[in-house]
Amino acid sequence: MFKKLKSIFIIEDETAAKQQAAASSTPTPKSSPKPSDKPRAQQSAPASSTTSKQSIPQGKPDEKFINRLLGALEEHNIEGFDYLEYKQSLQNLGNVDMDEGTKFKSALAMAKTMGATPDKLISSANHYLKVLKNEENKFLDAFKAQQTKQVSSRNAEIKKLEEGIAQRKAQIEKLKKEIAAGEKALEERKGNINQAQAKVEATKNGFYHAYQIVTSQISADLKKMKQYLS
Repeated sequence: MFKKLKSIFIIEDETAAKQQAAASSTPTPKSSPKPSDKPRAQQSAPASSTTSKQSIPQGKPDEKFINRLLGALEEHNIEGFDYLEYKQSLQNLGNVDMDEGTKFKSALAMAKTMGATPDKLISSANHYLKVLKNEENKFLDAFKAQQTKQVSSRNAEIKKLEEGIAQRKAQIEKLKKEIAAGEKALEERKGNINQAQAKVEATKNGFYHAYQIVTSQISADLKKMKQYLS
């Protein structure tokens, strides 16, 4: 069953893929709805998948994920003739020269012989979309956990390093200011020392000036006393 699913959903031949894209771009004639037909828009709601809002990635799909998704379809395969068998019938008509609408109707005619109806086919297709949506949710949960482990934790480390760098830069700026203040205080102290030195020298000079005046008079008187009183 798995190989069958892979043959249904995977187109490995690039030429075939281009032919299919060209065929799907060719407008097909619209057939007038029969009175007995049910409005299909009400039967099949569009999938609100996260991936449906994203552009299809270019390149070859990852084999691991292809196997995972097809494995989920196989695990939840509905018994009897359903959408998967109907898709196989459509694929078998791929090389038949008929428009797309005719192919779908021809495949439906064969499906009816197997007990299928349009409602059952649409219902089973929606069932498989839900299966794939569930796989998407499980993948996103694992992806978020991995993202937290691989990316968010590293972002936390980066933020911590940035905060450490910012703190050190702030410390450097603080030290620069302290150094500048210290240098200013040093120059002020040097200026004060020079002033104090000049003041001390002036005091010394004043003292010796007075000292010379007094001692010179005493020395002169002493000399005269020895001369006149001896």
